[in-house]
Amino acid sequence: MNLPFFIAKRIAFNRSSSFSKFIINIAIAATAISVAVMILAVALVNGFQEVIQQKIFSFWGHMHITQYQPNAGPLTEQFPFAADSTMVAKLRQIKGINTINAYATKSAIIKAEKDLEGVIFKGVDRHYNWNHLQQFLQEGSIIHYNDSSYAPEVLISVRLAKELQLKLHDPLIIYFIQGPGQPPRARKLTISGIYKTGIEEYDKTYVLGDLELIRKLNNWEPGSIGGYEIFTDDYQEIKEVGTEAYNVIPDHLFIRSIADIYPNIFAWLRLQNKNKAIILVIMSIVAAINMITAILILILERTNMIGILKALGMRNTRMQEIFIVQAAYIVIAGIVLGNILGVGLAILQKATGLFKLPEESYYMSVAAISLRWWQVLLIDFGTLYLCVLVLILPSLIIRKITPVKAIQFK
Repeated sequence: MNLPFFIAKRIAFNRSSSFSKFIINIAIAATAISVAVMILAVALVNGFQEVIQQKIFSFWGHMHITQYQPNAGPLTEQFPFAADSTMVAKLRQIKGINTINAYATKSAIIKAEKDLEGVIFKGVDRHYNWNHLQQFLQEGSIIHYNDSSYAPEVLISVRLAKELQLKLHDPLIIYFIQGPGQPPRARKLTISGIYKTGIEEYDKTYVLGDLELIRKLNNWEPGSIGGYEIFTDDYQEIKEVGTEAYNVIPDHLFIRSIADIYPNIFAWLRLQNKNKAIILVIMSIVAAINMITAILILILERTNMIGILKALGMRNTRMQEIFIVQAAYIVIAGIVLGNILGVGLAILQKATGLFKLPEESYYMSVAAISLRWWQVLLIDFGTLYLCVLVLILPSLIIRKITPVKAIQFK
């Protein structure tokens, strides 16, 4: 029989001492709350990052192929080049590439009855894969193309429709900005659909229409485009897929990931990892301090027992093991309860969407949850290891207790 384990078990599950029971219950509850908060914090940050990234990628893809433009920003109009079906066929053969869409953009101003709004007109052709954007459509339908000319329809955001007091199927006039010294060119179009991504940078800026209209306004050659947007199967493999794609495209073209085009948004998303780390550190410290306090109280209460065991010849290291093992029982019980509480609340939120968020601030109306089980296990083992490790220090107090004084201690 392992004597320290036997004694620790008897102390941990001893119901005769109400004070010990109270201290142990408090320690278990505090550990459980710390673990539950860590699990929920990680799941919420994961969900937040995934939802925002999914919205960004669904609207703009994972990578763009355009002509090289120094210092080009997200709103910079592209230089035209001829669509290359041979290059597209080679790109589709690259493992990881899912969808390739042609597009072009042009600066414009929307004129409604009572207001004006500057926008970017994103033109897409009839072969555009709308599956990624269909989820954002609130009203109406996608653009209906015709064979004779460009489609006289556009999709605008809920935000623009509200600000300009427009409704589905309403006509609107869009003034397209031409080159220096040239007057804007106006086109009357109809709203075929209204979308909402929840991302302010998109909803206040972009109108979707026919790529053929941009070709006519810019006097481009037939078949010219501004670029290709590429969707991959896994955004985490963007670098690997981008390297292979770079070897396929001709020298006059340039490939960038969407993170390079919108660095501010992705820097903001990466900042959430710091928030997650801060919460984990704080709650780990809370759990450790809680266990140190609990073990000190338990050692103080068991001073008589320590004196008797020392008088019987038990070494200090063996007595330290008693209280460290006892603390391990408490931590494990707290971790189990924390998992039940944290994972349970995460599953409840994911299933019901109980907790709402102001979409204008968080880009989503419901707190998103993404549980990764390896992170839950890492939190569990990390909490157990940290708490047991820090308990070595308070357990050293046992070395300073003398048998005579301990036995007389009341």
